[in-house]
Amino acid sequence: MDNSSGVGVLDKAALVLSALESGPATLAGLVGATGLARPTAHRLAVALEHHRMVARDMQGRFILGPRLAELAAAAGEDRLLATAGPVLTHLRDVTGESAQLYRRQGDMRICVAAAERLSGLRDTVPVGSTLTMKAGSSAQILMAWEEPERLHRGLQGARFTATALSGVRRRGWAQSIGEREPGVASVSAPVRGPSNRVVAAVSVSGPIERLTRHPGRMHAQAVIDAAARLSEALRRTG
Repeated sequence: MDNSSGVGVLDKAALVLSALESGPATLAGLVGATGLARPTAHRLAVALEHHRMVARDMQGRFILGPRLAELAAAAGEDRLLATAGPVLTHLRDVTGESAQLYRRQGDMRICVAAAERLSGLRDTVPVGSTLTMKAGSSAQILMAWEEPERLHRGLQGARFTATALSGVRRRGWAQSIGEREPGVASVSAPVRGPSNRVVAAVSVSGPIERLTRHPGRMHAQAVIDAAARLSEALRRTG
């Protein structure tokens, strides 16, 4: 094996995973693709299935398992957070307002990074804060591109409507005026992962007196630019 690591069982497991990268495979297909003996290929595939790195489809064929997607998401989140600091700082400096990055977590959203205003009223959301998915411009962003069934469920009791989210998808950004908290306005845009799925929302927020009742006019482009920079970072490999 040219690319041997010196740890034979791991090299063979890597062969199995690489073989499944191109799609589902029967045991015979795995044997043919990897060159491994049939008992070895079976033993490794079943062991990888135990660790959720391999799964079975409806026909019983081996496929890549859900654990790999979870690990990939964690790697993407690390890359996202590593890039978020300077991007949010730049967004804060350009707009003069607090900037945040939100990710969805079940039926809530969590602030995973933030850049506070340097002076005056500090109205940023602390990192780690859990907020509702029923109100706010970043909630609109995290909801707007969901599949129909989840979107329908999420709209129940929400401060925004399906029509509003249709407008968000068309524009590519969202705004809220006193939606989550009286007197506070915000503008948000989507961060997209390598598969183009929305994985986070970038926001700026501040008092309505500064952001006005049309905050998107003032800050949508800056927020879109910040989201694009983060999306680009997630598209980079390695």
